[in-house]
Amino acid sequence: MHEMAISESILGILEDEARRQSYRRVKKVWLEIGPFAGIETEALRFTFDVVTKGTLADSAALEIVATDARAWCLPCERSVEIAQRFDCCPICGGHQLQMTSGDEMRIKELEVE
Repeated sequence: MHEMAISESILGILEDEARRQSYRRVKKVWLEIGPFAGIETEALRFTFDVVTKGTLADSAALEIVATDARAWCLPCERSVEIAQRFDCCPICGGHQLQMTSGDEMRIKELEVE
C-alpha cells in the first residue's frame, strides 16, 4: 500500500516545516489530489491517522481537495478539462492534448499552533 509511504512523507514534511517555522502542533492539513494521482483517498486517511499517532500531527484533520484534470489542446490552443487520460478535446475533438494537471498531490494549506 503506497498510501502508507505517502503518509510518512507528509509527516516528514510537516516535521521539517515545524522546525523551520517554529510551530508545535498541526491541527489540519489540506491536500490537493488530482484524479489521476493513483491515490486511494480512504486508505490515505487511514494511514495518515496511523502514521501521525504520537506526533505533532496527532489527531490532525486531513481535508482532501479534489482537483480537475486539465490538458492543453495544441490545435485549439486552449486549456480544457478532461475526464480520462487520452480523451479527445471537448472543443475540437482533436487528440493532440498535453496533460497539464490531474496527477499531482500537494500540501495546499496547514492549520498549526
